[in-house]
Amino acid sequence: MTLIHTNEKIQLQSLDFDEQRKITIVTDAWHPQVNGVVRTVEATATALRELNHHVQILNPADFFTVPCPMYPEIRLSVDVWPRVGKLVEAFCPDSILIATEGPLGIAARNYCLSRGLKFTTNFNTKFPEYIRMRVPIPESWSYKYFQWFHNPSDSVLVATESLATYLHERGIKNTGWWSRGVDTDLFQLYHESILQDVPRPISLYVGRIAVEKNVNAFLDLDIPGTKVLVGNGPAMDKLKIDYPNAIFVGEKHGQELAQYYSAGDVLVFPSTTDTFGLVILEALACGTPVAAYPVCGPIDVIRDNKVGVLDNDLEKATLAAIGLSSQDCRNYALRFSWKNCAESLLSNLSKNKNVWN
Repeated sequence: MTLIHTNEKIQLQSLDFDEQRKITIVTDAWHPQVNGVVRTVEATATALRELNHHVQILNPADFFTVPCPMYPEIRLSVDVWPRVGKLVEAFCPDSILIATEGPLGIAARNYCLSRGLKFTTNFNTKFPEYIRMRVPIPESWSYKYFQWFHNPSDSVLVATESLATYLHERGIKNTGWWSRGVDTDLFQLYHESILQDVPRPISLYVGRIAVEKNVNAFLDLDIPGTKVLVGNGPAMDKLKIDYPNAIFVGEKHGQELAQYYSAGDVLVFPSTTDTFGLVILEALACGTPVAAYPVCGPIDVIRDNKVGVLDNDLEKATLAAIGLSSQDCRNYALRFSWKNCAESLLSNLSKNKNVWN
């Protein structure tokens, strides 16, 4: 079984996807959170079930939780041991994926090690960088924890080549591949604009409104038209005061979110710490080109200058992206699917044979 990653597609060779599997996914990120981890786990699980696999998702909804000190809206599970182990044993999975490094992830990791079970982990969020933005703790200290967490796994799944390189440089080297996708039925071209009365061009930001997303870099751009921000987060109240000319519409979901994407002339992705950026694919599927820095995530997703512009000068990138073809963006996004995402996950999951007998 081999996995070949090319610039435009993933080719899976010698893999029997008809072999039915039971898969446990453990995640500390779940509803009502709105982020890439939740969307990826949920969409991948749906695609796995459509491929006739059985999926168990262990998430905070199954446990007693308390607010995270730095992010009160994020709930941390506290009654995790020995419940995590009992729930896993009751399901008897063939494969175990630990998607996050929080309390549930730790409990699942320790359970697997205590039982001699193979398991796969996922690296999706640069928490050491996020922590450093709030507390003066060196990233190297935080990465010691992530080395401890991930290195016993059979494979640490990443979504991009640049993230794999980034982790290798920080002592996490056993990386594997788990791609990302987009729902092109939901995210599509909408011809009636939800922002018809807003002066154009419309520059969109979609995502969490927090310090680690570098939203100020977007709001400080000296560009014509209107800046529209879709999302919520701890920095929103202050930014509303500091930038009264920007339009903050709050958190949006489903078709309404897709209509906002479609209404934009450009999606500006100012983050320098994201590991992928699902909003990039969602915008492209809605025909909206992307402007971003040439950093991990955007450099892996935007591989065609017909659909986006990457530049260390974000203002220059934004102005250059406006006017790119909506149909080119849509066609590019059609290459990505959650089915392919599920298949790339299957090809990298460790399997436990006959351990539940």
